[in-house]
Amino acid sequence: MGAGDRAERRSLDRSIWSIAGPALVTFAAEPIYLLVDTAIVGRLGTDALAGLAVASSVLLFVVGACVFLTFGTAATVARRIGAGDHEGAATLSVQALWLAVACAAVATPLLVVFGRPVVELFGAGAAVAEDATTYLRISLLGLPALLLTMASTGALRGHLDARTPMVVVISANVVNLLLEVWFVFGLGWGIAGSAAGTVVAQWLGAVALVGAVVRRTLPQQVGLRPRRAEITSLAVVGRDLFVRTVALRAALTATTVLAARRGAVALAAYQVAFQWWTTMAYLLDALEAAAQSLVGRALGAADRSGARRTGDRILGWSTGGGVVVGLATVVLAAPIAGLFTDDAAVVPLVVASLWWVGATQPVSGAAFALDGILVGAGDQRFLAGAMVGSLAVLLAAGAATLAAGTGLWGVWVAVTLFMASRVVILGLRYRSDAWQHHGAGTPAAAGAG
Repeated sequence: MGAGDRAERRSLDRSIWSIAGPALVTFAAEPIYLLVDTAIVGRLGTDALAGLAVASSVLLFVVGACVFLTFGTAATVARRIGAGDHEGAATLSVQALWLAVACAAVATPLLVVFGRPVVELFGAGAAVAEDATTYLRISLLGLPALLLTMASTGALRGHLDARTPMVVVISANVVNLLLEVWFVFGLGWGIAGSAAGTVVAQWLGAVALVGAVVRRTLPQQVGLRPRRAEITSLAVVGRDLFVRTVALRAALTATTVLAARRGAVALAAYQVAFQWWTTMAYLLDALEAAAQSLVGRALGAADRSGARRTGDRILGWSTGGGVVVGLATVVLAAPIAGLFTDDAAVVPLVVASLWWVGATQPVSGAAFALDGILVGAGDQRFLAGAMVGSLAVLLAAGAATLAAGTGLWGVWVAVTLFMASRVVILGLRYRSDAWQHHGAGTPAAAGAG
């Protein structure tokens, strides 16, 4: 490798980590909302912890289904900037906030009405269902704030500003921790206090991020009123991402159902390990965020070779990062388990589950990187079909392990096969050139026009 190649690689790495570095902190902070809940609620008993597992799974499904507010906005805004359309980027940034409001207006009433029946579908006991319903109903007060935060983060990241979301999310997590300790232990509100503390922190963070988006768009004088055409355009771009993400959340929710069928102790252990898996996923998602913005900007400028170089580099960083966090998880499995529960029946299952989590992190890292590259490229339609295929793999594996009467390890076998199938399907797509859609728009948006 010549000096010119090394300089180019260093420059590319600086671009990647200028986004991935702050995003890493942001993503590490986001799941701390639930990690703090898990650590605090774990001291309230096994039923409360299992109830949190169910409620969190429902919330993560809904929020995950709306992740296009972040992914789609970041990639679309970045492509507009890459094409030199700064006014269009500012307009879409504002309209993404209105799309978030619309999503909240649909999702919140549905969960108010159907929340309890959905909780009961998990098959947990009456005490667990009661705690889950309590946590879910209070958490719905923060759902609009959470969706606004997602849209704001996407808009800022599309402008290559990952620092502002980082600062806001860290501050909100500090507030969340202080409030939860006060509400749960000081005021004795139990699991309800855990949910209430998170809601307050979510709204404070949302107000700060929405303000940051508005300030960034003011120089373009695009106005703050909702525009139906632009909102529809964003919704069309997000349509396939919605299908992709619903399939992903369905897969992860199915794993919680599989754990619940193995009893409250297994479900409590799965909750701890799954939240750790989620935390590791958010860490690796920092590089996925960089892929969405940088690949989107490169293809917006019709720079296919730049998009390929960026994708290759991010794939290498993400897989290597998976090795690092995976080894750390395996080595620290016992201390991690002790942070969340002291139940003698739950701890051994948590440790064994964390070994599975650690061993599969390199595969997860590759899957997340490939996903981010294809999102940035506007290849959402393929991503939707690919995720449905991986969901089928998980459901088949989960049904087989349940029928075989396996313990909790059977759930982790299904998760492993699910992630491996994602790498295979997305990797084959990435090896081709079919994903390199260039220009300011995306195939989905163009088709809608």
